[in-house]
This record gives sequence, structure tokens and C-alpha cells, in this order.
Amino acid sequence: MSPSHGPRPEVSLLPASSRSPRPRTAPQRRPQPPREGGPRPPGRRRPRWGPRAVTTLSVLVLASAGIGHAVVSSLDAGIDRVDPFRDMKNRPEAGRGMNVLLVGTDGREKIGAAARRKYRLGGAPCNCTDTIMIVHISEDRERAGVVSLPRDSYAMMPAHTDQVSGEEHEGHPVKLNAAYAEGGPQLTVRTVEKMTRVKIDHYLELDFTSFMKTVDVVGGVELCTTEPLKDSHTGLDLPAGRHTLGGGEALQYVRARYVDGAADLGRMKRQQHFMAALLDQATSSGILLNPMKFRDVTRAVLGSVRADKGFGANELLDLGRAMRNFSPASSEFTTVPLGKEGYTVKGIGSTLKWDPEKSENIFAALREDKPLSAHPSPDAARRVPVDPRQIRVQVENGTEAKGLGRRVDAALAATGFHTTHVPVDAADRSVRRTVVAYDPRWDRSAKSLAAALPGSELRAVKGQGATLKVIAGTDFEKVRKVRAEDPGKDEFGVVRGDEVGCS
Repeated sequence: MSPSHGPRPEVSLLPASSRSPRPRTAPQRRPQPPREGGPRPPGRRRPRWGPRAVTTLSVLVLASAGIGHAVVSSLDAGIDRVDPFRDMKNRPEAGRGMNVLLVGTDGREKIGAAARRKYRLGGAPCNCTDTIMIVHISEDRERAGVVSLPRDSYAMMPAHTDQVSGEEHEGHPVKLNAAYAEGGPQLTVRTVEKMTRVKIDHYLELDFTSFMKTVDVVGGVELCTTEPLKDSHTGLDLPAGRHTLGGGEALQYVRARYVDGAADLGRMKRQQHFMAALLDQATSSGILLNPMKFRDVTRAVLGSVRADKGFGANELLDLGRAMRNFSPASSEFTTVPLGKEGYTVKGIGSTLKWDPEKSENIFAALREDKPLSAHPSPDAARRVPVDPRQIRVQVENGTEAKGLGRRVDAALAATGFHTTHVPVDAADRSVRRTVVAYDPRWDRSAKSLAAALPGSELRAVKGQGATLKVIAGTDFEKVRKVRAEDPGKDEFGVVRGDEVGCS
């Protein structure tokens, strides 16, 4: 990571004993109490002292424990290095922020025989890419954007020398994942840059082993599914509901292609859901603020990956500190927009052609360090995990205001909820805050309904059954528009991390 890619760490990672103390010659200025009123100076943001103090403390602990320098050096020495940028010319102009080409391969050599049988990892690896993603980290380190590139994308391969046969090849059409088989990381980067005009700053390659290790070391990843997921090829068998997946099960989840008719495109959506959940786990569990845990994660990730010479433990530590302000809402995920599926090419077979205009908008956002999608207007429908049409609602008027129950019932029905159309008066007519009462077995439906009632209170009632109850309070103003989560039908298919998680 070059200095232009973001602020440098505030605290050195060298062990405390290696730094010379500086004598203080001037008295320290007493901090002024914070202003309770009045405008702040223009252009200045309210400092986030809590997270920064904890992060600084954790780095100091890391350094004083003698871990920082030693771990960084040992990890850097153990990383399998590649040079994907060697002799590359006529590259795209560098943009702001950092672009990492994240490639997943089917390497499984270090996985034991028992685990191979359990997670259906038989057969020889194909020496090809299962997953190709561009991960963009904004220059201010406040946002992350992930763009999945389908492996069956129609691509025009640049002229190159085959890394296996040594044969010279002119430019020719291929499926995108063939770039790795013919020319390894370098040809993969060249092909992606040619297709997207996005300059790649770093290259990171994970195989099955590194993926499983990473998931296990963070303590597993929580995922939710509204439908059962079963795939005979990978052995995935998840009933509908909430699950915490370990490394092997997570690998089955992200590899599954035969769950439904969406095949590879459905698999990429599940991969994006998984990355959002992994980011949530990393940022909410304290891993980034715990030096020992972060050391273990760093070892798991960098100990079994291939990366370019410029991407190492120092860069990962920098990125980890930058991510202290991340949340699922800070991340966006999309698949490059497609113009034609099933585009047949002689000698190649069926490919996926990108939509030239829509895909250019996505890649322009990466080049210009902008969000992948414009922020929705306040009137835009909010995505929820359960379709409102599947949620049955009984409305009760918890106030003395006449007609409030009918207004709430009509507004919910207009938004798509399956209301009874027969609102009743509540036993308590002094309710101030609107309540959504629900049986805990229908918690995801309750959260979807609460999203349509800003400021409402969720109240679990065991044994209530499948019908949710809305007790309208004096705070009721309006019903917010919501719609079922279906990222594939958006103009660009962009979703935020908080829109695909369990909450």
C-alpha cells in the first residue's frame, strides 16, 4: 500500500524497546472540555475518540508484547509471492483508493483426506479460477465495494505466451477464467484491466485451504436463508433459518452451483452474502481491536495465500486499522451487469456478455472512488428479507384517536402486507410508541414489518403464532415503503452489506 492510498498508522508497530524515548521539555496543554452547543469549525469531523483510543491501545499492546515486528517479519517471509505486474505496459490510469483483484482457486492439496470426503472435494484441481472479484477500498478508508466478475464472462484475451506450453498466442476470445489457466496471475490481471479499465493495485489469491482457515479462525460466520439450500455436488444441506458455518460448511456454501436454476450467478450472490457476513463478524466481534486475535487472523490469511510483492502483513495491518470504522452498511456488493446470457462462441461454448453501458457505470465508480450506487432517496423502498405479502398482520389501535387503526391497516396493506382489514382497539389505549408483537419463531418477518414502521418497538410474545400484531401508538406518522430483497432485479444489482445480513 503506497502512502497515497490513505493515512499511515498513528502508532509504530516496532516493539517498545526499539524506540528511543523523547524527553518532554514543554508542559502539555490541558485539554479543553467539549463544546455542548454552537457550530463546529467547517470541514472538521467529530473525532471518534472511543474506537481510536481502543485501536491505539491494542496496537500498543501488540508492540509492547513484541508481536508487531516479529509477526510482520515472519509472515512476510512465509507468503508465497507472485509478480502479476511484471513487464506490464499501457496500463489504465491509477484512480483514487485501492483496488485488489481477489482470486479464488480450487487448490486443495493441503486438505486432509477425511475433510476432502466430508466436504466433497474429490477430483483433481483444474488450475483455474473459481471466483474473481475486484475489491475497492475508498481513499478515505470509509467504504468498501466488491464487484464479482463471472468466471464464464466473454473475454478477449490479450496476446501472450502460454505459461505451460510456451506457445505464443494472439489475442483471442475465451471465458474469463481461462486467463489463469493460460497465463496465471499476470494474464488474469492484464485481462481484467483490459476489460474494465480499472488499474489493479494488489493481487491476492486464496485457495480452499486458506478460505477454510480464515473462517475457522474468526469463529465461524453467521448466515441466514429463507429457503432450504441443498446441493448434491458440494454436499451443502442447510434448512431455512439461521446458521453459524465453520470453514468446511462455508466452503460448501460459497461453492454451491446447483441449489437452483441460477447456477453460477446464484452462487455469486451467495458469495457476496457470505463476504458481507464475514465483514460483519470481523468488525463486530472485536477481532480488529484485539491484537492476539488479529495476529491469528493475519497468520491464517497470509500464511496460505499468494500475493504480489507489495501486499503483505504491513498492508493487512494498515487495512485492519482502517476497517475499525467499517460496518456492513459501509460495504457494497454487486455482480457486473450482464447484457446477454448464453452468448455462444465457437470453440468456447456458452458465455456471459456484459452490458456495456451499465458495466461501464460500475467500473467508472471504481475508478472515481465513488459508491457503486447512488444513495437511495428517503422515499425509496427499503429492502427487507421477507416479502411483505407473506406477512399476516393484525392492527390494533393503542390510542384514543378515532380511525387510527384503519389508517395503519390501509397503509400497511398498500405497502404489500397481508393485513386482516379488520383493525380492533387494543386493551391498552395509552400506547405512545408503536409496538410490533411477534412470536420468536417469526423474528425475520417481525424485523421486516418493523422496518416499515420507523421507531417501532419489537416485542417477542411466545406462542402468539404466525400472525404479527401492530399496536399503533401516538408516535405513528407513516408507513415506510419496503420490498422483498431481490438484488438481481435492481438496475445495477448493488446491495449494501446490512441488506443481506441476518438482521
